[in-house]
Amino acid sequence: MEHNLVLYRKYRPQSFSEILGQEHITQTLVNSVFQNSIAHAYLLYGPRGTGKTSIARLFAKAVNCEIDAKKSGEPCNKCQNCLDINSQRVLDVVEIDAASNTGVDNIRDLIDGVKFNPSQLKYKVFIIDEVHMLSKGAFNALLKTLEEPPKHAIFVLATTEIEKVPETILSRVQRFDFKRISIKKIIEKLTHIAKKEKVKIDEDALRVVAQLAEGGMRDAESILTRIFSVSGDKITVEDVENIAGATNFSKVSKFIDLFSDKNIGGIVAYLNTLKEEGSDMQEFLKAVMKYTRNLLMFQIDQHLKNVVASDLTDDQFEYMINQNKKLKSEDLKRLLSEFMEAEEIVKKTSIPMLPIELAVMKVLS
Repeated sequence: MEHNLVLYRKYRPQSFSEILGQEHITQTLVNSVFQNSIAHAYLLYGPRGTGKTSIARLFAKAVNCEIDAKKSGEPCNKCQNCLDINSQRVLDVVEIDAASNTGVDNIRDLIDGVKFNPSQLKYKVFIIDEVHMLSKGAFNALLKTLEEPPKHAIFVLATTEIEKVPETILSRVQRFDFKRISIKKIIEKLTHIAKKEKVKIDEDALRVVAQLAEGGMRDAESILTRIFSVSGDKITVEDVENIAGATNFSKVSKFIDLFSDKNIGGIVAYLNTLKEEGSDMQEFLKAVMKYTRNLLMFQIDQHLKNVVASDLTDDQFEYMINQNKKLKSEDLKRLLSEFMEAEEIVKKTSIPMLPIELAVMKVLS
């Protein structure tokens, strides 16, 4: 089966209503377009892959749409302006990646373009991604324009690290905070994509993809692209784990069973088996830490499942509750603490097994 276009590009939202998990932002922007109360600078802040660039592009379309936006706040995707923005054929929507254009000269070139009237659209829209990467001089140059922007210019700044954006810039923008997208919403979108691509994929497999994405829709779609490109027309949990290097529930729960039995020899043998099977030990470590945290939370209050582990099936949750009967919270806290330290060392060592084995020995001996 050929999936020759990257899925996140192929299924990029074409209207605000298609954006998942950021309704608190899309509703505000739709209203501002509909009521024609448009600010001249916006800052979109949040984790990678949660829709910042997609929303910036949609906003550029909506403020320049000639048909529907005046009636609904949504871009029509039919008028010439919308079509030209979709095909990136228009000079009045400028996107730059601050990560590779950090200098003051890059921003000065952009600012020189701000002064001129749009060549085709009503508004010139400047989208600056990863804006926190700009140099001090570049921020100062940008600030001067944000203080007195021309009426035809709109700036949309996006960042994953808001603490690196100067306060002077923050005080001149309308800020929107993006949230990680829920596993449920990611699974919904991936199910829709799989149907469109005519691929059968187990819901449990989609759940693993959604967990690996850690709240980022773009990451989920990128993982799915990878899986589609090497799998057949029927994809199972095992396929996803093999291709994406994921660690499933059964692998981690078995490790915790051995830990609760204080079976150091069994743990060392088991870890080496996982390594021989091709498991990514860094991913395994992360999975064990997440699992251990959940065990601790369930010891405090079982109702916390809805808050910290809504992705667990009822059977998995039941299994963890029974496991907890044999586990002391002090042992779990020590394991979590030692594994947090081991995580840093695993990245640097040529023998990723060693820090994990030493951490286990330290807790159990």
